[in-house]
Amino acid sequence: MTTHDAPPTTAPGATTAGKPAAGPGQPFVRRLWRGRPEDPRWARPALLVLLAATLLLYLYGLGASGYANSFYSAAVQAGSTSWKAFFFGSLDAGNAITVDKPPAALWPMALSVRLFGLNSWAILAPEVLMGVATVAVVYAAVRRRFSPVAGLVAGTVLALTPVAALMFRFNNPDALLALLMSVACYLVVRALEDGRTKWLVWAGTAVGLAFLAKTLQAFLILPALAAVYAVCAPVPLRKRFAQLAAATLALVVSGGWWVAVVELWPESSRPYIGGSQHNSFLELTFGYNGLGRLNGEETGSVGGGGGQRGGGMWGETGWDRMFDSEIGGQISWLLPTALILLAAGLVATRRARRTSVTRASFLVWGGSLLTTMVVFSYMAGIFHQYYTVALAPYLAAVTGMGAGLLWERRREGWAAVTLAASLVAAAAWGYVLLHRTPDYLPWLRWLVLVGGLTAALGLVFAGRLTRRLALATAAVGLVAALAGPAAYTLSTVRQGHTGSIVTAGPAGASTMGGRGGGPGRTGGPGGGRTWEGMPGQGQQNQQGQQNGNGFPGGGGFPGGTPGQNQQNGTQPNGNGFPGGGRTREGGMGGVGGLLNGASVPAEARRLLEEDAGDYTWAAASIGSQNAASYQLATGEAVMAIGGFNGTDPSPTLARFKKYVEDGRIHYFIAGGGMGGGMGGGDSTASEISSWVQSTFTKVTVGSATFYDLTRKAGD
Repeated sequence: MTTHDAPPTTAPGATTAGKPAAGPGQPFVRRLWRGRPEDPRWARPALLVLLAATLLLYLYGLGASGYANSFYSAAVQAGSTSWKAFFFGSLDAGNAITVDKPPAALWPMALSVRLFGLNSWAILAPEVLMGVATVAVVYAAVRRRFSPVAGLVAGTVLALTPVAALMFRFNNPDALLALLMSVACYLVVRALEDGRTKWLVWAGTAVGLAFLAKTLQAFLILPALAAVYAVCAPVPLRKRFAQLAAATLALVVSGGWWVAVVELWPESSRPYIGGSQHNSFLELTFGYNGLGRLNGEETGSVGGGGGQRGGGMWGETGWDRMFDSEIGGQISWLLPTALILLAAGLVATRRARRTSVTRASFLVWGGSLLTTMVVFSYMAGIFHQYYTVALAPYLAAVTGMGAGLLWERRREGWAAVTLAASLVAAAAWGYVLLHRTPDYLPWLRWLVLVGGLTAALGLVFAGRLTRRLALATAAVGLVAALAGPAAYTLSTVRQGHTGSIVTAGPAGASTMGGRGGGPGRTGGPGGGRTWEGMPGQGQQNQQGQQNGNGFPGGGGFPGGTPGQNQQNGTQPNGNGFPGGGRTREGGMGGVGGLLNGASVPAEARRLLEEDAGDYTWAAASIGSQNAASYQLATGEAVMAIGGFNGTDPSPTLARFKKYVEDGRIHYFIAGGGMGGGMGGGDSTASEISSWVQSTFTKVTVGSATFYDLTRKAGD
């Protein structure tokens, strides 16, 4: 029985057609085009076409997103002008406070901005390149043990996953995390081939670097990777554990050096650690960004999760969370298919020897998929739809491996039937997901269903068909399976995305209302309401639809009215927040909300830029989004009081008074963030705001209100 455990240089179906292959002495371009000598001549050109197509797809209309998430873009801007801000991940060049994540994901973008200046492309193009690299890694991992066709299927599935197309064009840390997790899985499989320690050590290094992108989320797949290597590696047991210890050391060093520097650095000369309540990165790691995400108890957050079937602030939890109306259209198109193929791969290799790399490959990628999916399904704390991009590489790899294995065995009845069943699952579930947005390409769901079922029927008899007819049937099935996610992906890249929380697909593709039944449209069956942000935020989604719901608890933004948001329409021209930040209708102009930035009038920008060089911070504002908008508009450092939520105790009132006394802050921007709205009347942000308003002169510029911290009231 074939187990695919021959050396990877003899991949199934490989041939050189009797012609000399490009060797080490051949010109680089020819070797790049020809690829591996054992591969068919079409394999490497097909890969290059896939990567080029992915690059062009992800670059399309990239500038429409402006600064995307202004929270991270402000930190990128700061890091491009201050090496200290670069190292710590500070929100501003004055180094008042950091983002609520470690800074590794910011570093490529900050270097790009240093080279090319502050603009949308300089910020987002590195994310696109990470997406292309992730596709290449997944292809390499699958092709190495299976076949070039299987690798191409896996790479295509990843490239056309809607949430992947979203996050590889956005500036959150998830793009780098997905890339490094893919690299880690690839390296573990390499280590399983021959038991060489170096591959496992490099895998540990990749996970450590991923920790510096998004802390403990990088560790979700560690149990699966360690268990598979401990059981399946082709070396004695004692050596396996020694190698795992070495990999753990590599992880600690690659991920811990930055943590050690930050924790040992005197607090008085470094920025406050955003997201923590006691200026500690370890507290941030194990609290707000760690266990708090699992149990919903994130101190300083805007609220916890429900953790029950009844649902909570961050959506319902349960085994089917990845399939519900909030998440399904982002990631789950081929998830049923991948689970079927994973089971089939394990069944097919059940009698293989302990060291079977084919089975180990399914266990590595499939174990990573299942572990991450289970955690996401049951975590009660802050959870956003775009987190599911972490699943995309694992899902794609399992799909490619399983399809490749079953296709090779299609003459065996069980393999042909299972392959057909996986296609039926893709077609049926694609129909369900497309039915949730019935006004979006209504003909497509029928094409997916009919085409998929027809091809599945043909695959049942694939072993008896001629090779050409069997390939044609498989091609029809692949097109049907990918048509739905491809359409959502094209819809995603055709529009810009801004704010802290974004979703892929057309209007209504991600809705609240969960599993009640029927299409989850706004006002539709199932009780859903469209959102691109926090439940009940009262914020418009990227298609301009309005929720009309207030902030959790019944109100809109603090001091506002439910459902009164409007787009400011400011473009990324240096005059304001790019790509359509939102403000409260009737509220104080130029004030940002918790999840999006502010409109910055030209008069306000000129006011802050005047004499800005004489101050460490041109202004201070409650909450990071408001501060980020003004910083991006002016290029000057703006202090974010209270960090992202406005609830971090930084700076204290006494320290803020000292900054003002020393002449380091020029203006205070009224409103913005959450501040006292979440932290209570005694919060640091509220104390600072009250003191400023009672002490200094108000300056109104258009619809924006400032306080001049160099002029006492009545002077």
